Amino acid sequence: MLLPFLIIGGIGIVLLLISLVLGDVFDQFEIGDGAISGTALSVGLVVFGAAGALTASMGLAIVWAYVLAVVLAAVAYVFSVLVVRNLTRSSDGVPQSAVGLTGVSKSDISPAGGEVSLDGPSEVERRLAYSDAPIAEGVRIRVIEQAGTRVKVTTE
Repeated sequence: MLLPFLIIGGIGIVLLLISLVLGDVFDQFEIGDGAISGTALSVGLVVFGAAGALTASMGLAIVWAYVLAVVLAAVAYVFSVLVVRNLTRSSDGVPQSAVGLTGVSKSDISPAGGEVSLDGPSEVERRLAYSDAPIAEGVRIRVIEQAGTRVKVTTE
């Protein structure tokens, strides 16, 4: 009876790691002013798995494990959305546009995606990127559009 909770919690951990390493997966869609957040969804799935597994292991009826897991996951999701939204709004400074910046592709880039490192003064990490035509790793690029934290690039 614990297996569904462990699987869902495990999926949540994987999504959380992806969100932490690559950035929020749903950031590019800008749905509902951040109402759908990959990070918050991941937290909700982890809480669902943990709460369900703990409740089921205490010997309560499985229906109560699901009820408690769903309620706690919903609370964790809403709380996480609010925290992420507040942190995003409270960041220092005005977000600067990356359009026009140059850099280097850190992986192969295609319409599906890739990674770049930009040369701007406030650019200290890699960004998710995409392009109309395939770009090989190590090629100099220029940003031509920006959508959230993702950038559309072309070769210089």
